Amino acid sequence: MLLTGFITLIVIIDPFGLVPLFLTLTPGRSRDERRRIAFQASTIAFLILAVFALFGLALIEAIGVSLGAFRVAGGLFLFTIAFELVFEKRQHRKEKSAGEAVPHPEDTPDVAAFPLAIPLLAGPGAISAVILLSGNLPGLLGQSLLLMVIALVCAATFLFLSVADRLDRLMGATGRAVVTRLLGVLLAALAVQFVADGARQLFEF
Repeated sequence: MLLTGFITLIVIIDPFGLVPLFLTLTPGRSRDERRRIAFQASTIAFLILAVFALFGLALIEAIGVSLGAFRVAGGLFLFTIAFELVFEKRQHRKEKSAGEAVPHPEDTPDVAAFPLAIPLLAGPGAISAVILLSGNLPGLLGQSLLLMVIALVCAATFLFLSVADRLDRLMGATGRAVVTRLLGVLLAALAVQFVADGARQLFEF
């Protein structure tokens, strides 16, 4: 389950796809400045996802939504993200969101919190995923392990962004497209599993 959680989050956040966006949002910045922005964005994203991991399930239960129903809805939502990854629609949507949030990145003093942390890192897909995962990892130990998974994903994202310029040159557009499509197929399979688990829970008597 921990491996599933790590893969799910890393695919949804998609550090590979964020590399060109990160470079677009930080034009003319030095490597140290980009590393600082990447660290701040990853830290803010971790805090947001951690809050939803700890309290998101209680929130949906408080409004009368069962875990089974949320698993089905969340799985369908993650499947939509997987579809967008495979057919490269999500990358265009992220670019549009980033462009609308910061029309002129060079004039913006800091983009760590917005739009990097929110919504590019800790967006609706990642938030839904951590709530789903928290239902599969109950108890103090489970929640602690989930926080560890979120921390590892955010740390990995920071590492990718901190070397974004080198990674962009190394992978190129073709390399990023291949990796993104493969991860999209994997996320689709995980999403179907979430839906199946949720449907089973809904129809248990």
